[in-house]
This record gives sequence, C-alpha cells and structure tokens, in this order.
Amino acid sequence: MQIDIISDSVCPWCYIGKRRLARALEMRPEIEFDIQWRPYFLDATVPREGADRRTYMAAKFGNSERREAMTEALKAEGAKEGIAFEFDKIERRPNTLDSHRLIRWAATAGIQDTVVERLFAAYFLEGRDIGDPAVLEFLAADVGLDSIEVAELLAGDTDLANVEREAKLAGEMGITGVPTFIFSSKYVLSGARESDVLVQVIDKALEAEEEVTE
Repeated sequence: MQIDIISDSVCPWCYIGKRRLARALEMRPEIEFDIQWRPYFLDATVPREGADRRTYMAAKFGNSERREAMTEALKAEGAKEGIAFEFDKIERRPNTLDSHRLIRWAATAGIQDTVVERLFAAYFLEGRDIGDPAVLEFLAADVGLDSIEVAELLAGDTDLANVEREAKLAGEMGITGVPTFIFSSKYVLSGARESDVLVQVIDKALEAEEEVTE
C-alpha cells in the first residue's frame, strides 16, 4: 500500500505524526507499505538564508503567552511519542527547500524515511540549521549518503523546480496544513492523528483495494 505523506521539515506536528504513523504500521505487519514523503512549505516567504527564529516567531504568533502555550502543548504531545522537543536550542528558522531536495534524493537510495527522521531530530532536538548546506551535507553523511555528491547537488539547481512544483501541487489539491496522509492515492487524512485512527484508514483503503481486485 502506498502512503504519501505531505510534510515540512520544520513542522513539529509532522514529527509527531511520523511517530504515530510508525506505530500504526507496526499494528499491520502483514501489509507491505511504500512510504513516500512529499514537500510542503509552511512558509514559502522565508529567505533561502533563513531568519532569526525568535524574531520570526514573535512576528508570526504574537505575544509570548500565546507562544508559550503552543510550545507547552507541543512538548506534551511530543513526550507521548518519545520526542523531547528542544525549542530553546533552535536559533534559525530555515528555508526548507534544500532539505526537501535531500529528502527527494534519499528516495533513490531507499532511505527517505531515515533522512526525514534525521532532519527532524537535527532541527527539533539538536537545534541545527537544516537550511544550511553544510549541515545538510553532515546529516547526509550521518545516514550513509555520499556527502560530496550531496554537496555538489546542493550547490546547483538539481530538483529545485521539481520540489517547488510538488509543493505547489499540494496547494492545488486543497492541502492547507501538514502532515497530510494520502492512502492508496485515494483516502486523505489531515493532521497528526492518533495511531488507531490511522489504522482505521489503512484498513478502509485495504478493503477498497481488495474489492477492486475481486
């Protein structure tokens, strides 16, 4: 079963949703899944060099009380999934275009899910600037990719247009928030839903597939 996950590398709910999906897949070990991560830009206006995160968050979300409430809610939900968010370590709000390029290239090597996990950990747990090519090269090497090749690709415009086109397509499909899960190119579920909800949709998609083959 193919599951397309539309996500952004700086989306904390996408990190939570990834963990919940992993648990859902474990509940259906008899099914072979083909997971594809697709790009989305939570904010396409962020410059390629990124922005100071504190300034960015204040401009986007307003007063500190509101931001603190959001942060605490995310930390609580993350803790349920074994994610210890370290928001205070994050100094930059990166542009995520290059991180999506890296995710795209990782698919060829069959380690797309591993790269997505590493990007989330680097940003949310280690506070790394995942918009920095040097950081992306380091992370690529960390998961077994050829960092020299990745550096050469990042220095050029390889797949820039493809990533931007895919992200634009998500908007044209009516997707306005992430994570969004698409099961068997048919069933769409938005948000970091609990694992039991994801399993219900997986079962429904599987039933539909079986009906078609009968």
